[in-house]
Amino acid sequence: MAVSDPGLLHWRDPGPSDLGVLADVVARIARAMETVIDGKTQVIRTTLVVLLAEGHLLIEDVPGVGKTMLAKALARSVDARVRRIQFTPDLLPSDVTGVSVYNQDTRDFEFRPGPVFANIVVGDEINRASPKAQSALLESMEEHQVTVDGVTYRLESPFMVVATQNPIEMEGTYPLPEAQRDRFTARLSMGYPSPNAELEMVDSHGTGDPLGDLAPVTTAAEITKLAALVRTIHVSEEVRRYVVDLVGATRRHPDLILGASPRATLHLLRAARASAAIDGRGFVLPDDVQALAEPVLAHRLMPNPELAAPGATNDTASRIVAEIVARVAIPRPGQGRPALRGR
Repeated sequence: MAVSDPGLLHWRDPGPSDLGVLADVVARIARAMETVIDGKTQVIRTTLVVLLAEGHLLIEDVPGVGKTMLAKALARSVDARVRRIQFTPDLLPSDVTGVSVYNQDTRDFEFRPGPVFANIVVGDEINRASPKAQSALLESMEEHQVTVDGVTYRLESPFMVVATQNPIEMEGTYPLPEAQRDRFTARLSMGYPSPNAELEMVDSHGTGDPLGDLAPVTTAAEITKLAALVRTIHVSEEVRRYVVDLVGATRRHPDLILGASPRATLHLLRAARASAAIDGRGFVLPDDVQALAEPVLAHRLMPNPELAAPGATNDTASRIVAEIVARVAIPRPGQGRPALRGR
């Protein structure tokens, strides 16, 4: 068999049975989460894309729309170690990572792990903590490890941070540093529910706590295997170039003073792979990239303050991403598929 795309030399077709298992697990998690989160099918799908892409999720919206509920629903749906961190102005970095304490019996220091040592870490209202406390997550989110007193401790796999925050313009919040925002694979906004969804919420939440009835439908080990499967999804040279062109366009846009980083390129590719796998495809299409461009790229961009109205920074960044997606040339039909010949 001759390979027409050099990228296929390292490509293994995951096969329909593998993708079928992945689709079944994703469907089970989605159904479980939908028993708690009404009318947010796309939000739940993007959350699961980030999970399978081995990334981290930032959920940003006004209070009371279900940000923490979404994070909790994901955590409850997976039989894994879950820890929650309530970010407050007096939170210390050691409250997140852990601390070395002196043991009188052994006459030596021993490390007591912090809540970051879990498979899913729910960070509630992350922008209410000081930048110093926020930065305690930097190493763990990027390198899946924690260094305390010169000693490095590895984190278990899978490892995902699901953080919520109120809009940064609200009272008593600290804007996330650029380096912190860049480590989140995607940012979501919940939005207000539709009238029908809100009515269902009143009925289901008014008589009890739906989270209490939510049982795990998969395990951490299974998520790790599926994430490894996602890494085998093929991305053609043309689609890889398309992703690079999209990200590169943010760095040259006249309305931006900070474009997306090379890390954003990698995150967009990983997310596109996960989206293709969920749809049962062993290859990425430009449609996968376009659908994820806004949630993956917009929160990393810094619009010119003169162009963004107060409180509308996110809207401006999203508009610019949509403009770039509409302007950058799309690969020709079929170029996302693995082209094989000589069978």
